[in-house]
Amino acid sequence: MTLTAEEFLRRFLQHVLPKGFVRIRFFGFLAARRRGELLPLCQQLLESGPASSAEPRSIASPRTSATWTCPSCGGPMVVIERLDACQLGQQKYFDTS
Repeated sequence: MTLTAEEFLRRFLQHVLPKGFVRIRFFGFLAARRRGELLPLCQQLLESGPASSAEPRSIASPRTSATWTCPSCGGPMVVIERLDACQLGQQKYFDTS
């Protein structure tokens, strides 16, 4: 398979973490230091399932009124991320169209 230089760079940069982010596999239960004791504990807790006394919680908070509605389906649209002018200018490098 042959890729253009732009496509190669786009695919490569998808794997580069932004400044300030860390690779999580080096921390927490996947850290090499404690993986032997914490990974089996995580597997055991996942097999047992959630506690029966815990009430299910909804992840998304209910909104009383939507600011925008989707032009296609008419459903409410929620702002996930806001981009500043600098980020909008760099967007052309990651456009896949």
